[in-house]
Amino acid sequence: MPHQALDRSLIAAIPVFASLSGEEIDRVLSGAHSARYAKDAEIFSQGEEAGHFFLLLDGHIRVVQTSSEGHQVVARYINRGELFGIAVAMGRGTYPASAVAAVDCVALSWPNSAWADLQSGVPGFGANAYQTIGTRLHETQERVMAMSSEQVEQRIAHAILRLVTQSGRKTGDGIEVDFPITRQDIAEMTGTTLHTVSRLLSAWEDEGLVRGGRQKVTVTDAHGLMLVAENRRKR
Repeated sequence: MPHQALDRSLIAAIPVFASLSGEEIDRVLSGAHSARYAKDAEIFSQGEEAGHFFLLLDGHIRVVQTSSEGHQVVARYINRGELFGIAVAMGRGTYPASAVAAVDCVALSWPNSAWADLQSGVPGFGANAYQTIGTRLHETQERVMAMSSEQVEQRIAHAILRLVTQSGRKTGDGIEVDFPITRQDIAEMTGTTLHTVSRLLSAWEDEGLVRGGRQKVTVTDAHGLMLVAENRRKR
């Protein structure tokens, strides 16, 4: 699917392009390549030489980091309209994590050689990239603090609330995480075990806070789950 086939108005609706003129959008797209990735396909792997940076047009991507001992952590999820794989903006020569398609995805990519031109020629694009880096560094700091200071129940509640805030879809039951997510994924996001996640989600289902399903999580009582996350629930 060459970039000419992409509708400019669709691209312009994505926040990273919102402040750009039509000519600037054309300049950005002129160096871009678009590709489809099937669910579970790896877009790039941790430690791989970082030759490109990406923008997700459709779908959701799971960012996975693997420790030297082989322990996997789901660092975050990338949603539609977000830049990812921007190692070049951080001065890195390799990707710090792997990017895996959580569902079927469409993404734009640019070679790293295009970065300097986009920075100078389309300032709004570069500003968005550095804002993205700042936001993710802040999220990482919050995760580190949560790991050291919060009980596991609070960490899991915060993680689920963050997912529905970023990627929620309203349903008749509540707000559903709008992509397949397993209990193991949640365990890897929160530094705990599958057993602990399963036990807590089952208890929260009994209390009417969430509803589960096959690779589905729906928050049915957001206020109640927030009280759990903030450790303010009456016992």
